[in-house]
Amino acid sequence: MTATAIVMMIIALVTVWGGLAAALVHLSRHPELDEDLPAQTAPEL
Repeated sequence: MTATAIVMMIIALVTVWGGLAAALVHLSRHPELDEDLPAQTAPEL
């Protein structure tokens, strides 16, 4: 692998795992409450 390929792979990994970490932090700080969810599911589901 060339140095350019390794740098691009590291950037892609940091982007994916960083986004996952940011989503988990956001969900832990702002959890979904039961009253925010719809009362019933759609009949076609």
